[in-house]
Amino acid sequence: MKTPLITLSILAFSSAFAARHSFIAIGDMPYGGKPEDYAKFQRLIDRINQIQPAFTVHIGDIKSGSTPCTDEELLKVKGMLNSISPVLVYTPGDNEWTDCHREKAGKYNPLERLEFLRKNYFQNGMSLGKTPVKLESQSENTAFAKFVENTRWDRDGIQYATLHVIGSDNNLQRNLEAAQEYFERNAANLAWLKGTFQKATSTGAKAVVLFMQADMINTVSPGFADTLATLKSEAAAFKKPVLLVHGDSHIFIIDRPFNTDADNSVPHLTRLEVPGDGRVYGIQVNVDTEDASVFSFKPVVVPENQ
Repeated sequence: MKTPLITLSILAFSSAFAARHSFIAIGDMPYGGKPEDYAKFQRLIDRINQIQPAFTVHIGDIKSGSTPCTDEELLKVKGMLNSISPVLVYTPGDNEWTDCHREKAGKYNPLERLEFLRKNYFQNGMSLGKTPVKLESQSENTAFAKFVENTRWDRDGIQYATLHVIGSDNNLQRNLEAAQEYFERNAANLAWLKGTFQKATSTGAKAVVLFMQADMINTVSPGFADTLATLKSEAAAFKKPVLLVHGDSHIFIIDRPFNTDADNSVPHLTRLEVPGDGRVYGIQVNVDTEDASVFSFKPVVVPENQ
C-alpha cells in the first residue's frame, strides 16, 4: 500500500476553523551510541506516538559529537525518526556533519557528510515520520537549489520554518573550505529568514515559529552574528509573537532574551531551548491563537528515562 502524500497545509491542517493545535520539540538525542541511549529515545518516541501531536520537530544533533558519523548510524536514527507519528520535521545539527572531522567521529569530510544528509533525509520536499507530508523547501528557488533542509509550513495561522544554523560557530571555522560553506549557507539562511517573515506578514499570520540547532543566545560567535541581527530586526518589525526553538546546550529553558533591562529590542520573542544528551524528554508546545501569549509549554517526560 502506498503511503499517502499529503501537503502540510491540507493535512490538518485540515482543521481550518480550529485555532488550537500542539507540536512536540526534541533535539540532541539519541546521544552516546550505547543500546540504552537508543532505548531511551525509543521510549520517548512511544510516548510521542501516544500523544499524537500535529507534528514533531527534531532540531538536530541526532548523535553525540564523538559517535562515529557512519552511514549506518545516520540511517539508523533516520529509521527511528520515521517511526514518529504522524509527521517529523528535521533540521540538521553540527554533530551529524560539521564535527565529523573529529578523530572519535571517524575523521570524515564534513561536506561529504552534509551531502549524505541532504540526499537521505530530505527527499522530494517531504518530511519524515509515519505519514510524510509535503513541505515548502528553499530548494524550490533555483538560486538556493542545494538547501533542501530549509523548509516552511503553516497551520492555524502560525508560520513555521526551519533554518540550518548549527553549533561549532555555524561552521565558520577550521579552514577555507568550511568558511566558504558557511558563507553560502549563511546567505541562504538570511534569505529564508527574511522570506519567512515576509510571508507571515502577507498572509496575516498570528505568530512565527523558527527551529534551528544552534544556541545563538548564550554563545557569542561571529558565525551567528548575521542570523541573530536579522532575526531581531525581522521579529521587531513583525510585532507579533515569535517563538525561537533551538538546542545545543541540552538544558530546558523558556525565556524572553530580548525583554530585559539590558536588551528590550524584541519583547514579544520567546526562546525555547529543548533538553538533550542525558535529558531524554521533549517539550510539548500548545498553540492557541485566541490566547494573547499564543504558546504554552509542557514537558513530555518518560519516567523510565529519568
